[in-house]
Amino acid sequence: MDYLPIFLDVRDRLVVVVGGGVVAHRKCEQLLKAHARVRVVAPELCADLAVFRDLGRIEHRPVPFSAPQLEGALLVVAATDAEAVNQQVAAAARERGLLVNVVDDGPRSSFIFPAIVDRSPVVVAVGTSGTSPTLARRVRTQIEALLPGRLGQLADYAGRWREAVRRALPGLSARLRFWDGFFNGPVARNLLAGDTAGADQAMRASLEAAREASARPPGEVYLIGVGPGDPDLLTLRAQQLLQQADVLLHDRLVPEAILERARRDAVKINVGKTPGRHEHTQEYINGLLLEHARAGRRVARVKGGDPFVFGRGGEELAVLREAGIPVVVVPGITAALGAAASAGLPLTHRGLSQAVTFVTATGAHAIHLDWKSLSQPHHTLVFYMGGARADYIAGQLLANGLPPSTPVALLERATWPDERVLTTTVAALPAFVAEARPRSPTLMVVGEVAALAQVKDLAGEMAEASRDTGNIA
Repeated sequence: MDYLPIFLDVRDRLVVVVGGGVVAHRKCEQLLKAHARVRVVAPELCADLAVFRDLGRIEHRPVPFSAPQLEGALLVVAATDAEAVNQQVAAAARERGLLVNVVDDGPRSSFIFPAIVDRSPVVVAVGTSGTSPTLARRVRTQIEALLPGRLGQLADYAGRWREAVRRALPGLSARLRFWDGFFNGPVARNLLAGDTAGADQAMRASLEAAREASARPPGEVYLIGVGPGDPDLLTLRAQQLLQQADVLLHDRLVPEAILERARRDAVKINVGKTPGRHEHTQEYINGLLLEHARAGRRVARVKGGDPFVFGRGGEELAVLREAGIPVVVVPGITAALGAAASAGLPLTHRGLSQAVTFVTATGAHAIHLDWKSLSQPHHTLVFYMGGARADYIAGQLLANGLPPSTPVALLERATWPDERVLTTTVAALPAFVAEARPRSPTLMVVGEVAALAQVKDLAGEMAEASRDTGNIA
């Protein structure tokens, strides 16, 4: 982030606006909505600012700007159409340690005004670090369309009940669960429809039910697949449950950008394994799931891809069911499908492949396979974590009749910003892997369709661009 987004209390605090035109008027409107005391320094005022002055809403000093006009200010806004004056205002503000906004001049500004969606007390601020106010307004318009008009009333209603809920539900987890239900349930629906009486009735019933339930905390576990890596490929259900979870047990390869979608106060525990080096055994992970769920917490078991495709989701589900713990399974885009799509590689294609087999190349029994069947024509093979076994895999496929020229695609960190897609053949695979040294996670696709993959090396392209820029400089 280039700027820290904060909400500042300016009620009854002095803000000096230098300039008397239309832009200054817009800034004054925002400041007055936040109950600031506004001093406008300008020899002349536009018609709208003159109205504010006549109504006593602003203090007007009809003189050219001078540094003493900033005395006592919390913030300063330079909104004249004279660049030299704006520079003078910015310099004077900085000398006094004051935050200043210079309209349309990011380098001289120490803060910027975001685009605002106002459903007070719910306020959404949208900024682009000053790069494109037009884009910020477009995003604001999209958010405006998503948020109900009565959202502010809903927030006020929640505020009025907050203390009663705190008294009724002393436990933090119980309160969080209650408020999740409040905003997704009949109370909110009635309020947003304008039915306050119905909302009151639903609120009393919901609070009583929550009070009874808090005596027997219903912990639960969400087995969530988060897809191949790109946060935009999360399902809506995964996003919702990440926001509800009290605890996240996540795999090593789940990107930080996905973990950031969780509640800020959620506890995040890395229980990831590395092939051949299991810092956390499956028994240890099962124990954590049971421990937190039995304590009444909502636990998200966060896995890359899909939890039931080489993710041990079935083992964890069995343990939880045996313990009587409620479980919600959220499917994700499995790595093979997401990586292939990102590489432009169809796993089936008329005339090339009429079957697909997913194979794990890790684990004690991973290579005990029917290689003769896997080596048949018109068949696509996808090996998960196959790089370390490339020598063995290629040898088995060739020994069982797969043509040496059969294409192979290596899909490294697919959908991630530093994605690589590399192609070779089965015969050349061992030497190619030794030279390319693909990083985890890498999928290996074997079959005629692999020739359709779009070769890319985003990390290499970025490094090359950086070198080119350095040479130019």
